[in-house]
Amino acid sequence: MVLLIQQAYINDPSSPFHETRQDILIESGIIKDIQPRIEAKADQVIAGQGLTLSPGWVDIFAQFADPGYEYKETLETGAAAAAAGGYTDVLVVPNTKPVVDNKSQTEYIKQKSKSLPVNVHPIGAVSRGAEGKDLAEMYDMRSNGAIAFSDGLHPIQSAGLLVKALQYVKAFDGVVIQIPDDKSVGANGLVHEGIISTQLGLPGKPMMAEELLVARDIKLARYADSKLHFTGVTSPRSLDYIRRAKEGGLAVTCSVTPYHLFFTDADLLQYDTNLKVYPPLRTATEVNALKKAVLDGTIDCIATHHMPHEFDSKVLEFEYAKNGMIGLETAYAVLKTAMPEVPESRWVELLSINPRKIFGLEAASIQKGAKAAITLYDPAGTITVDEKRFQSKSKNSAFIGKTLTGAVRGIVNGDRVHLTQ
Repeated sequence: MVLLIQQAYINDPSSPFHETRQDILIESGIIKDIQPRIEAKADQVIAGQGLTLSPGWVDIFAQFADPGYEYKETLETGAAAAAAGGYTDVLVVPNTKPVVDNKSQTEYIKQKSKSLPVNVHPIGAVSRGAEGKDLAEMYDMRSNGAIAFSDGLHPIQSAGLLVKALQYVKAFDGVVIQIPDDKSVGANGLVHEGIISTQLGLPGKPMMAEELLVARDIKLARYADSKLHFTGVTSPRSLDYIRRAKEGGLAVTCSVTPYHLFFTDADLLQYDTNLKVYPPLRTATEVNALKKAVLDGTIDCIATHHMPHEFDSKVLEFEYAKNGMIGLETAYAVLKTAMPEVPESRWVELLSINPRKIFGLEAASIQKGAKAAITLYDPAGTITVDEKRFQSKSKNSAFIGKTLTGAVRGIVNGDRVHLTQ
């Protein structure tokens, strides 16, 4: 197939065409030519006012619920949601049924996702069954396509197990991903411990639970001299620990979710179960600290924590509702709306360049001869979030009805083109 993209603004610091407006000709998934004007016959032409291109975005932590929970999401619907959100690559958590803790489960995801519009990369479980007891078959999973390792929604509580895992992944330069949460602190907490939790009459989860594990795990990463990534970071003190670890030369990185930059715990006053997330929403003070960390480079990338749930898991008493919300389709617009001051080049670092470096994915660049891995979007466009337009199988989003700035137009991933409706 021959694709011609006309008069698009290129936002790619690695490209010689960075910050210029060009026509791009793509043949059989390869960028053949980039010129101010290209006259060529094409099977498909994409043009539009405000059209911007960047290297394909990567989400590093999403739940596609397949196998085992296909009533929440499937690999097909998850990939469609990712494409609609501008993502060409997604790392999926191992918390399926069965858990992705061996090579056959890794192969299942790789094989089943071959024909999908986005590249789906399995995260292998660190422990068998993600139970935090015995190491899983990490080397076999790596050999069969696991891109990183994590127990996903079940943070590793055992220091001994985590340090073994960190030592083990060194053999293939792997990365361990951890949601920092000491489960023994505020074990029954449903929301951030503070004034709002008291007003709501709900048990709180203190930030100390996060900070304890960040401090501990940095020490373990230093001991093992290995790579560790924290996702869902919410505490200013955690950010300080991570800054110091980086200054000390450790291979420690971190990510934040779009909704932690947008909402505060004060938004919970109506008991909206779509805002029951893990880690919990924090106060405006913490949100401002996260925003500063996005600007100063402490935060390395964005993780959507896309967690689909069917109606019955969310529409019930707050105490019993499941944690999480979907996030792939709204991520960019949420980020742009929450932080309009962030330059577009920084978003490209957070959404594409840095996650590719951290997890060893193939670099993507908009230049002649490169494989097409491109996100198309309009930074100044606006969207009103409509659940009827969601590609995800689940609709558990707290953004429904909100008007946001930043509109994704689609992706080009090799010879596959997926444009938003």
